[in-house]
Amino acid sequence: MRLALVGCGGVGRAFIKLLEDKQNALKARGLFLRLTHTIDVENSADYDKMLARHKADMLVLATPTDKESGEPGYSYIKAAFKHGMHVVTADKGPILLAYHELKKMAENNGVKLGIGCTTGGALPAINAGEMALAGADILSIEGILNGASNFILEEMREQHKSFNEALAEAQRLGIAETDPSLDVEGWDTAIKLLILTNVLLNENKRLADVEVRGITGLNRYDLNQATHAGLRYKLVGRSAYVNNRLLMKVEPLVFGPQHPYYHVEGKNKVVRYTTDTLGELTISGGASGVFAAAASLLRDIINIALCFSDKP
Repeated sequence: MRLALVGCGGVGRAFIKLLEDKQNALKARGLFLRLTHTIDVENSADYDKMLARHKADMLVLATPTDKESGEPGYSYIKAAFKHGMHVVTADKGPILLAYHELKKMAENNGVKLGIGCTTGGALPAINAGEMALAGADILSIEGILNGASNFILEEMREQHKSFNEALAEAQRLGIAETDPSLDVEGWDTAIKLLILTNVLLNENKRLADVEVRGITGLNRYDLNQATHAGLRYKLVGRSAYVNNRLLMKVEPLVFGPQHPYYHVEGKNKVVRYTTDTLGELTISGGASGVFAAAASLLRDIINIALCFSDKP
C-alpha cells in the first residue's frame, strides 16, 4: 500500500521514523506499507492535481488543527476521496466540522476514513466506542482527554510550579504546542469530546454547543487547597443525556483517591462510557506525545490495510 504524507511537523516526522522502524514487523504480517510521497503543506496550492499526480493508495494527514475552517485538512480529505484514496488523519479540524459529510463521501467512493488519532492519540477512545460497545446505547461519554493539561496540573501540584512554569516545561518536552491555547483553555478537550459525541451518539453538534472552561484560572493556591483536602484537579469533558437533552461541558473538577480519575497522572488520559446494556467501560493510558500520535495513525492504517487485504 502506497502512502502519501501531508504535514511534516513533529507528528509527521515521528510517523516517518515509526514506519521505518516497523517495516520488518509489518512485512511479517503480510503488510507492505511504503511512504512514496511527503507533501509540504505550505507549498501545496492545488490539492486535487497534486494527489492525482502522486497516485497513492492512502493519504496520511498530519496537518495542524484549525477549529474554525478545518483547512487545509478538509480540502485534502475531499480530494483524496475523489481519487479513490483512503484517509487516516491526526488533524481534528475536518472531523470536528464535517464528520458526517466526510463519512458519507468515503462510503460513496468505496474507501475508509480513519480518525482514531483525533480523539486522544494513543488512547483508543473512538475504537472502543465503535467496536467494544457495539449494540449498546451510550448514555454518557466522559474523560480526561488532554494530556498536556493533565501534565501541567501535576507539575503545579507535585513540583510546586506556577502555571507559566509548568506550561513552559510542557512545551519544552513537546507535550504542549508553541501556541498552547487549545490545550489549556479547554478547546482540545472540547474538540475531542465533540468528535466522540457526533460519531458515537450520531449527533451533529458544534463547539458552540459545548460549555468550555480550561485550567488557566487555576493557581498553586487552588491546587494546594485541594491537595490538603486529599483531592486532585483534573480537566474533564462530559457529554450526557439529561431529561432527553444532551448536555456537553468541559471544566476542571476535583476527585478523591476512590475515583479512577485521581490516579490518571502526567501525560495520560482516560475515557469512560456508560451504556444501557454493557454497563460502564473505562479506558486509561495513551500518554500524549508525537510518537504516540504517530502510533495511532499507524494503528488506523494497519486496520484499514487488513480490512482491504481480506477482500477478493
